Amino acid sequence: MSIIVMAAVGIAAVLTALQLKGTGGVYGTYVVLAAGLFLFYYSGSKLSGIMGALEEAAAYIRIGRPYLEALLKMVGITYVTEFAAGMCRDAGYGSLGNQLEIFGKLSILALSMPILLALLGTLERFLG
Repeated sequence: MSIIVMAAVGIAAVLTALQLKGTGGVYGTYVVLAAGLFLFYYSGSKLSGIMGALEEAAAYIRIGRPYLEALLKMVGITYVTEFAAGMCRDAGYGSLGNQLEIFGKLSILALSMPILLALLGTLERFLG
């Protein structure tokens, strides 16, 4: 789907949520949550093109497959965490959104440790 359609879905959800705010604020939150899940699901369709481009780039610079997989996992963690934290904030639970972001950052740090250790080992062999 095009960005125009996705933007229209987002705007329609916000306008509907604003209309429902007077009758019951919880229904507006549900509408926005459903629209967010819809957008998140359909944004996954872009992943096949991104994967192909990353694999082509990896072939040019001869990066190992484990490093590419770690990079993709880090990007995925970032997007999922940002999406979930934003939904929590929209629902009025900002502190839970902040905790999700901290967990996402720690997950990325844990995932990147083997890469950092490999880099330090390479530097040690090069300099030592």
